[in-house]
Amino acid sequence: MKKIKGYIKKLQFTYIKATLLTLFVCLLFLDGYVEFEPSGENLFHVSVNGRLVGILGDAESAESLLLAARKSVASESEELTFIEAELTTVGEAVLWGEVDAEDTVLAAMEAVLRDSIIETMQHSYTVKVNEYMVNLASVEEVTGLLQAAIDKYGGQGMFDVELMHDDNREFNVLTAHAVNRSVQDIEAEKEQEDYQRAGVQSFFDSLDEVEEVEEEKSFEDYELGLLSMNFAEEVEIVEAYLPANLLTPVDTAIEEVIKEQETPGEYEVVSGDTLSEISIKVNIPMDKIIEMNSETLESENSTIRVGDKLIITVPEPELSVERLEQNYYEEIYDADVIYVDNNDWYTTQTKVLQQPSAGFRKVVADVSYLNDKEVSREILKEEIVMEAVPKIVERGTKTPPSYIKPISGGRLSSSFGRRSAPKKGASTYHKGIDWAVPTGTAVFASCGGTVAKAGWGSGYGYVVYINHEDGSQTRYGHLSKVLVKVGETVKQGERIALSGNTGVSTGPHLHFEILMNGSQVNPAKYIQ
Repeated sequence: MKKIKGYIKKLQFTYIKATLLTLFVCLLFLDGYVEFEPSGENLFHVSVNGRLVGILGDAESAESLLLAARKSVASESEELTFIEAELTTVGEAVLWGEVDAEDTVLAAMEAVLRDSIIETMQHSYTVKVNEYMVNLASVEEVTGLLQAAIDKYGGQGMFDVELMHDDNREFNVLTAHAVNRSVQDIEAEKEQEDYQRAGVQSFFDSLDEVEEVEEEKSFEDYELGLLSMNFAEEVEIVEAYLPANLLTPVDTAIEEVIKEQETPGEYEVVSGDTLSEISIKVNIPMDKIIEMNSETLESENSTIRVGDKLIITVPEPELSVERLEQNYYEEIYDADVIYVDNNDWYTTQTKVLQQPSAGFRKVVADVSYLNDKEVSREILKEEIVMEAVPKIVERGTKTPPSYIKPISGGRLSSSFGRRSAPKKGASTYHKGIDWAVPTGTAVFASCGGTVAKAGWGSGYGYVVYINHEDGSQTRYGHLSKVLVKVGETVKQGERIALSGNTGVSTGPHLHFEILMNGSQVNPAKYIQ
């Protein structure tokens, strides 16, 4: 009995050992478990952007799966996609542990990445004209924008916009041109004909050629209408990837590009100009010109001189179009003015020797435009029905005298023009400029000339008048002392008197006038 009990215990021990060995083998080869490696971490908890996506047996697999997940999510859109993706792996050493299938981890990663898309960058085009830029969604929108600029000036159905690569640029930059389709078709046909007639045939054709004598064209022989158009500025188009919120709807872009903007400009006065003629030339009302130039112009009667520069605003679109038209017209015309120079006269002196008379003519001309503004006109054929009589003007060539400030320093106390009378007996219209200076301040000749008056002058107090070569006169009033005599010749900048407070005066100052053709003008416009 004792032997039987010992045998049973031995059998139980053997059974337990066999069971444990079987369990160990199963665990070793069973899927989803990793064997214990005493060398270090053998189980990794994988997270993307802080979210657990699975458990893997090695860190390298996590990196490979994340790369595959990024490619998969990016391929779901044709646009450029930016995704935030931060991979974190936390390892541990285990005897055994369950791992996730790679497909499961990949799917979890893709889900996290879709939720982490920062923004999708859309394939787009940036159009640049000078300082203006606009972003459009497609090349069709770019073409539509530029075509609208062409069509505004009559290019519909005749001129198309063509985009081409700029060979002078290292990067992929497109430029735009307006192309006359009918001319292109004609040129293509001509090239084909030339190719067919090449070689021996062209030699025999040349033997039959007879030099043509060019005959004068009649009005019916001219090709009237729009001849050419193109963009006046360089247009640059660059491909880009941009967020959708930075793209401009094409209708808005068209309005921005073709709408005329107020652009500051400048007009230089030329011989024969008047304010009314300048107003017509630049198509701006005269009162608007005077308002924009209030520092130099007071009214429509203000004096302007050759070389003066007037501020004007010119309405211009962001993208300008230049075009050439061939036109036939009949008009009443004026002959060019004929000038006869007189070297003894100043440039301010003119005299009409012959009054003009308008003529009548028929004309064919090439007219160049920038947007709606005519730039130049070339007459190709002219038939005079009635000859115009030119205006003949004698004009001076000598530069008129210049004027300098007649004192050093001083405070401007009264300007030229209307004012409230500062003292009983003083005029409400001030005919000169006053500078407040201490009594005894040196007064200089503003311009060289001959002293016409030197002494007491009623309201002026002590006064000096100087006549100048061009017929103008300067006057210096309220002096304390006169230093010149009548008939004396003085040079510009020569001391002629000392300032004071004589006559009708409210305090020590110098009163200064310039007279042209016997009338006072604003000295501020002439003092250099």
